Amino acid sequence: MAATVRREIVAGATTFLTMAYIVFVNPRILGAAGLDQGAVFTATCLASALTTALMGLYARLPVALAPGMGLNAYFAFTVVPALHGDWRLALGCVFLSGILFVALSLSPARAWLIDAIPKSLKLAIAAGIGFFLALIGFENAGVVAASPATLIQEGVLTDPKVLIAAGAFVLMFALAARGVIGAVLIGIVAATAAAIGSGLQPMPSGIVGLPPSLAPTALQMHFTGAAPAAIATVVFVFLLVDLLDTSGTLTAVALDEHGRLPRARRALATDAAGTMLGAALGTSPVTAYIESATGIQAGGRTGLTAVTVAVLFLLTLFFAPLAAAVPAFATAPALVFVAALMAKGLKDIAWDDLTEAAPALLTALAIPFTYSIAAGMGIGFISYVAIKLVSGRWRDVNAGVAVIAAAFALRIAVQ
Repeated sequence: MAATVRREIVAGATTFLTMAYIVFVNPRILGAAGLDQGAVFTATCLASALTTALMGLYARLPVALAPGMGLNAYFAFTVVPALHGDWRLALGCVFLSGILFVALSLSPARAWLIDAIPKSLKLAIAAGIGFFLALIGFENAGVVAASPATLIQEGVLTDPKVLIAAGAFVLMFALAARGVIGAVLIGIVAATAAAIGSGLQPMPSGIVGLPPSLAPTALQMHFTGAAPAAIATVVFVFLLVDLLDTSGTLTAVALDEHGRLPRARRALATDAAGTMLGAALGTSPVTAYIESATGIQAGGRTGLTAVTVAVLFLLTLFFAPLAAAVPAFATAPALVFVAALMAKGLKDIAWDDLTEAAPALLTALAIPFTYSIAAGMGIGFISYVAIKLVSGRWRDVNAGVAVIAAAFALRIAVQ
């Protein structure tokens, strides 16, 4: 399919509609960690726009970027509490991970590290992050609640907020199943409209307005205030998850007819630069979005698709009043929707090989149950090495996996 300006613009609009939910979801998630939601909204739009434009103009790929789902939850619900509520230090860790990502992207170590991690653990990490998002979504929707006896229990399922969230969940998946573009965005808007109509949420102060100030979050990051080991762990997990997420997404959506990723170093360097830019503005790591596939399916072939997405993110800045009117329970179904997409890779795990299946299952379950991507990944890597060694399959353990497992074991030992 030959590229035309019209087709590229349509593809860009398609990609934007499928991922625009992030401008509603990201402020809610990071707001739970103490960041100003208005500033995060502006940071999300700007970081997405600038990084996506760079992907289009520098890497010349039809791939869009934005603060990553899963990484934002890890930032808000694991990293910030672990750093004693210091979200500024958490932003500093994101910035440091971006620097390391740039260095890796420009060196042979990138391919070595990605290839060293077993496929089963890659798939399990993605699924585990999805389950983590789903648990947060259930909590925000009121489907589950804390319990001193059983840790969690069902919420009040007849609560109007739960019913609205459930309706939005059904709507999102039904529209997506029918191939409707922007199904998640439509679900969020419909839930917000229902919340306003039922009096659970006040009317927005307006439709358009000037973007909220970046001052509460921009350049607020710093790099001290916690033990070096704790900071190193956070930086390493941000780096590893971002690297796997970006590489997997680019491989899935941007391979050419020969099965190669064109301008791979430029694409990865752009993603890494976006992570640094996002931290400077005041948001969690920026990464390539799998939703870019919808634009590619619509005919996007060049960087003009990405530039179109960037322009639309910039225009979104002026719809801040609408974003502020979206309640948490309206965005909760989007987390579950993303979780479903992230979990589908579990089918490709070799379940008949217990030395692969058991560590993968432990990883996928430990991430939500420990409420920590870092803890879940550590359990996964350590169990993988241990099971392989004890079962006599030590040749399956390469140097990269052994080093990562040792690093996580050391982290546990010094806690």
